[in-house]
Amino acid sequence: MKLAPEFLAWLRNQDQATMRGLIAGLGERERAAIAYDWSLWARASQLPPEGDWSCWLVCAGRGFGKTRMGAEWVREQAIGNPDAHIALVAANLGEARAIMVEGESGLLNICPPMYRPEFEPSRRRLTWPNGAVATLYSAAEPDTLRGPQHSHAWCDEIAKWSTASDRATQAWDNLLMGLRLGDDPRIVATTTPRPVPLLRRLMLEESCGLVEVTRGSTFDNAANLPAAFIGTMDRQFGGSTLGRQELEGEMLEDVEGALWTRSLLEACRADTSAEAAVRVVVGVDPPASAHGDECGIVVCALDEAGEGRVLADCSLGHASPERWARAVAEAAAAWNADRVVAEANQGGAMVASVLRAADVSLPLKLVHASRGKAARAEPVAALYEAGRVRHAGMFARLEDQLCGLMAGGEYEGPGRSPDRADALVWALTELMLGKVSRPKIRNL
Repeated sequence: MKLAPEFLAWLRNQDQATMRGLIAGLGERERAAIAYDWSLWARASQLPPEGDWSCWLVCAGRGFGKTRMGAEWVREQAIGNPDAHIALVAANLGEARAIMVEGESGLLNICPPMYRPEFEPSRRRLTWPNGAVATLYSAAEPDTLRGPQHSHAWCDEIAKWSTASDRATQAWDNLLMGLRLGDDPRIVATTTPRPVPLLRRLMLEESCGLVEVTRGSTFDNAANLPAAFIGTMDRQFGGSTLGRQELEGEMLEDVEGALWTRSLLEACRADTSAEAAVRVVVGVDPPASAHGDECGIVVCALDEAGEGRVLADCSLGHASPERWARAVAEAAAAWNADRVVAEANQGGAMVASVLRAADVSLPLKLVHASRGKAARAEPVAALYEAGRVRHAGMFARLEDQLCGLMAGGEYEGPGRSPDRADALVWALTELMLGKVSRPKIRNL
């Protein structure tokens, strides 16, 4: 059933406590109708912009409610237009089904039970009771969008679409060329921003008035997210450049000439652990004083295939020698490390004695820096370019520093010094670039 627009408009102006109390006093059918009325529960930034737009880009942080926005928009088009032919495009078919269709904020869960579409997985198709149809597509297969025609489209996480062989742009262009049914074809794209060609293009089209863009932060949706999640995100990523991208929804551009780029780090991210590691090393870049820079403490491993893994960033700032040495010992014990490699330019004997006092019983290798941090990092960056290093998770502050190391030797990242990045460089150098003695056969 539909409730009177005047009643809904009045209800929206009430505070949450009053609104919930009024709803509790309604009958079962009225409460069910209100529960599925998106215009009542959505924030203003989650509703489509007014005007005659053809493309609406929702570029916001994780947890903002982007998936719900896309699904609700699709539901509105399907219910209001029996002739609708809607394209649902994700990075791959698995994500299209798991997130856009069957996810908690997907189409099957946000539609009322009496008006829920029938999903036919084998045909990649949803059909609403009134005849409206939605078809699932993978952006990794651009040619599948070459022939079909559509009246509407929802594209999810377009910044995650494969950029190999320009697939993302090809998928988008093929979709646009087939968006020619009905009187008012429209497309909605939802994504967390990343500096990829397709998203850069859409941002440029915003400046020309061709694309409407909604921006938002994870914290805009704090009322609907667990407090523990909000606290963890703030502690782990708050204040970091990566946090500005993943939480605040900003588009971060790479620094020209940097040894690492955001896209390079995204490509090297993988689920991995220390279980099959051949060696584990803790790299340490000690601070000059307890009131100076951070102490870089990064745990890296080498697997059986000769691939490097970054397992943990245990760095800490403004710590006394005893405190950071204890953190090194704890990291070495937690990851079952084989060796600690520490830069000793700032008092080698002191670094060794402090680590020994903290019960670091592992082999300790003191290294002396004869070149600048960026120069030492160049061979390690080459390992990343060759696809030989993987990150077991997202290390916001460490990755911010990596993206600030310049090929010319300067540092343009956060803070005064890339101590976390330097610790990573020492660890991966020890694991992957050190001299390895090989047995030789003597001529008798």
